[in-house]
Amino acid sequence: MSKQTNHPQSSIIVGLSGGVDSSVTALLLKQQGLDVAAIFMKNWNEDDDEGYCPAEEDFADAQSIAAELDIPFHGVNFAPEYWDNVFSYFLSEYKAGRTPNPDILCNKEIKFKVFLDYALAQGAQKIATGHYARVKEQDGQFFLLKGKDNNKDQSYFLYTLGQYPLSKTLFPVGELEKSEVRHLAEKFHLATWDKKDSTGICFIGERDFAKFLSQYLPAKPGDMVTPDGEVVGRHQGLMYHTLGQRKGLGIGGRKSDSDTAKINAGLPWFTAQKDLQKNQLIVVQGKDHPLLYSKNLTASKLHWVSGKAPTLPFQCMAKTRYRQPDQACTISAIETTIKTTIETSTHDTEKPSNCMVEFDSPQFAVTPGQSVVFYQGEVCLGGGVIN
Repeated sequence: MSKQTNHPQSSIIVGLSGGVDSSVTALLLKQQGLDVAAIFMKNWNEDDDEGYCPAEEDFADAQSIAAELDIPFHGVNFAPEYWDNVFSYFLSEYKAGRTPNPDILCNKEIKFKVFLDYALAQGAQKIATGHYARVKEQDGQFFLLKGKDNNKDQSYFLYTLGQYPLSKTLFPVGELEKSEVRHLAEKFHLATWDKKDSTGICFIGERDFAKFLSQYLPAKPGDMVTPDGEVVGRHQGLMYHTLGQRKGLGIGGRKSDSDTAKINAGLPWFTAQKDLQKNQLIVVQGKDHPLLYSKNLTASKLHWVSGKAPTLPFQCMAKTRYRQPDQACTISAIETTIKTTIETSTHDTEKPSNCMVEFDSPQFAVTPGQSVVFYQGEVCLGGGVIN
């Protein structure tokens, strides 16, 4: 795929992924009479010949949509940037025993940085993607809003965007329900109208996660233990497990004369904690076990969409995982260093910062490496990485 283009005059460049959401994004912009072009971002080079990441199929679908809509189209290979800025971090987090969210980092580092810079260099005024979110401008301030479809809202994955990328981005399908998006695609005979939504991480695809990860990080088997230290099984590597995980533990019924075992007999097992020093996976029985719940957390790498941190303590709503209902919380400072933003270039520059988040009610499986994202009503305020 070439980085050369013959459409420098296009005012809007759409990131066309080969899915229905970005297809309808291009359709809606075209219907508005805007000068639209599209590019396909290839972000992964490894294992293409094994068919795990359907990049070629997605590229063909995107190319077909562009032809149907009669808009200029080409592909761009951002795989080196993705490897350096997303995948390397992904591996380092798993190595440290955390569970990262590469989609959030991909948005920050690739789609709304590398792709945005590339599109503007081609003469575009703005970019557009198929994310279910909205941007609102008021008195020169840009707000990131939830998508109208509560089931598909993707603002959680976009909290790292600052004022500059928001000022240069359109989210047309953010105003629609998913059912409306598919209806429009079918009505205008777009080939992707019934294409299944992609799930998971592209570079892993449909393959076994443990097998994929073992190609890059050495597995270190160890014991699964109860909070009391009783060995109940073996794990093949702490990196293969995330907090709150129920499936894949491989712990069947166990024989024990302890009162606890007798009480919990028949209850499912869950991952509760990781002990990196002892290489032990702490597991508990029953979803109501107190070790699965947290009343508070600390977060780092804070980012505020407005460019300014709120005066702390600050009460708002938050999510610790995608599609979780908003949870009432209070944000407090645990350091005197609060984020500042310098809008001297196209991107935000942030100082390290940390905060404490205390929830009104205990939260299930708060997972280090994932993100806590803050809201006031439909406005996404920002967020940070859970420590």
